[in-house]
Amino acid sequence: ECDVAADQNLSRRLTLLEGIPLTQGFTARNAEGETVVLGRGGSDTAAAYLAGKISAEHLEIWTDVPGMFTADPRVVPSARLLRQLDYSEAQEIATTGSRVMHPRCIPALKDRGIPIRLFSTFMPDVEGTVIRRAAVEGPAQLKAISCKKSTFLVSMETVGMWHEVGFLARAFAIFDRCGLSIDLVSTSETNVTVSLDEEANLLEGETLDLLMEELNSICRPELIRACAAVSLVGRRIRALLHRLGPTLAVFEQQRIHLLSQAASDLNLTVVVDEDQADRLVRQLHAQLIAEAGSTEVFGPSWEQLQPGRTNQPDRTPRWWEEKRDALLDCLGDDLAAYVYDLDTVSQQIRALVELGPIDRVLYAMKANANPEILERAREAGASFECVSPGELNRV
Repeated sequence: ECDVAADQNLSRRLTLLEGIPLTQGFTARNAEGETVVLGRGGSDTAAAYLAGKISAEHLEIWTDVPGMFTADPRVVPSARLLRQLDYSEAQEIATTGSRVMHPRCIPALKDRGIPIRLFSTFMPDVEGTVIRRAAVEGPAQLKAISCKKSTFLVSMETVGMWHEVGFLARAFAIFDRCGLSIDLVSTSETNVTVSLDEEANLLEGETLDLLMEELNSICRPELIRACAAVSLVGRRIRALLHRLGPTLAVFEQQRIHLLSQAASDLNLTVVVDEDQADRLVRQLHAQLIAEAGSTEVFGPSWEQLQPGRTNQPDRTPRWWEEKRDALLDCLGDDLAAYVYDLDTVSQQIRALVELGPIDRVLYAMKANANPEILERAREAGASFECVSPGELNRV
């Protein structure tokens, strides 16, 4: 492991050079003094460690996008630019699917308090993402929907693990002998399910066959292929769970293989079938992030940043497009119907409640006194405006 402590001699040598020093990335020296390559993200890592060694004011990483976004713009064109992130948030987004920068370079600068600035060579005038230590811990807030595909799951089931000491140790030792690194873990009294990231492991047939053969001696293993891990990333995710209730309806028709919440309270991850991942990311982003106003955290969308496309219409699916069949069933033989979507009601009221300058949001009872709508308004944090005893009784 490289040392990132300040090197005054190196700083002095670079200062004495004429012009701007230009050096290579992607390479390093091992304990034997041999030149080695660092693998994917090696240039980011080399730059980060060099910045730490010379106590740089900040590190700039120039890439093909102007920073981190609330989702992959290739999947969600309405994804918003994240203007600023804490080191931990940025590392979580990087490890759960974003490929803008390698997560390995963030800890090197986090301990030194050196900011990281992300820019795009194609949009040099766009102020990208700034990653630094937050001055104070902000409110609970969802920052991004990430997705990591090419995920394998291994389900291990046995009644023998109930109240038995050492089962996990024996199981994980088998993964270790097979040279496999475990990503997510979910446990119950009779089942342990873990995920394997194909990018971090050599998941060849021979390796997987050996793994299943050895696991078979202690449990009933099952290998589940072609999965994707979809993560809600942000700060104090547990504090947001009550607000995610209406959004969880998008999982009704999804087969969820694994659910995991990070101990750091920075992400909530579900593992689903890979062919459903993009649709799920789009739905979650549309319901949880797309309508966020322009703030110090959320910048313009990817579509708005494209030259000549600032006035393009929002392509995010509307709720009536997603629920077309249900609406037709509701209509029956009638020619017309007036319909409220409860999830949209909750989303719009929350957006009003979260506006900083407003002291209180009042729901006018005369607008619609449907009990389910009133309950959604209450859950979203709205108060009620009543102008008659009958309206008071409904509350």
